[in-house]
Amino acid sequence: MYTEIVKIIEGGILGDKEKVYNYAKVLAENIEKEGDISLSNRIRSVLDSKKTRMVSLDQFSTKPVDTESRMDMVDIFYPPISFEKPVLQNFIENEITEFIDSYQKRDEILSAGVEMVSSLLLYGPPGCGKTTVAKYISFKTGLPLVTARLDGLVSSLLGSTSKNIRKIFDFASKRECILFLDEFDVVAKLRDDKHELGELKRVVNSLIQNIDDFSENSILIAATNHHELLDPAIWRRFSKIITLDKPNKEDIMLLIKNFMKNANCNILDNEKKLEQVASAFEGMSHADVKTVINNSIKKSIINKKEIINNWDLLQEIYLYKNHKIISENDFIKYLLQHGITHKEVNENYNFSLRKIRDISKMVE
Repeated sequence: MYTEIVKIIEGGILGDKEKVYNYAKVLAENIEKEGDISLSNRIRSVLDSKKTRMVSLDQFSTKPVDTESRMDMVDIFYPPISFEKPVLQNFIENEITEFIDSYQKRDEILSAGVEMVSSLLLYGPPGCGKTTVAKYISFKTGLPLVTARLDGLVSSLLGSTSKNIRKIFDFASKRECILFLDEFDVVAKLRDDKHELGELKRVVNSLIQNIDDFSENSILIAATNHHELLDPAIWRRFSKIITLDKPNKEDIMLLIKNFMKNANCNILDNEKKLEQVASAFEGMSHADVKTVINNSIKKSIINKKEIINNWDLLQEIYLYKNHKIISENDFIKYLLQHGITHKEVNENYNFSLRKIRDISKMVE
């Protein structure tokens, strides 16, 4: 059985899913012969559930390229073994779960005489999880994520852009996958925009036609930060539309817990400090929160700090928002407003207690 285990590891490292499947099947047979029926059945159950969606690397080896630039027009993301569920508001999470379930039960839905279209439009501010949601759906469905690279899709030769759209949809239609069109507004703009050339309007028509003809065995996901630019006919092509907004205070508290779970800090076990830091993060995107926390962790490692304090995080938030210390008075006021004590400000930033007290009166 050691041989099978080694071969499975080799296949996983090389991305050869057929090799992993074949040797895992042999491993299950050998385990059954050894008498462990339960483990053997568990392995077979996993293999059976994944076999229908197994896509080996050679199926995606020839990517479509733009004739003019010779750039690849797609990137491939293979579903990982594990993927952390994104932090989303409950009703958004329920909508995404329902979308995944409807794809997985599409045979039942079709049998009931209901038209089955697995298309999802995500829109909202930058950094709020649109790409993460697409990857999460890839993980849950076991489907590879084919991301269209719009820098390689939009050609300076306008007539080639429609051809590139066709190439991408043809490529994605040959196998079960998720076709992910990020920055969707670049190619799905209003056709009555007076500033656009006639050829660009024909690009939108081509896009609509390709969406209509896309394989019902796959999933189409589009994402945009500028939904107001989309042509009205585009909206009707999606069976589900979800807005991903910036996180609220409760979401931010969950993000802090997720991103700092492996860090030594004085925040996670103190609800008051956690709420104060979360309030300072309000108005920032999921990606912003992650960046600030990572900056704090990196700084603690560089400076060999044993613990990350709430004022360390607050300082990083302040700098991320303002890019500099606007003034000593403004910075002290900010720290006091978010729960840092006079003593903590004095000891950690060397501001005099008299100055801190004077500013504290202004805060009150």
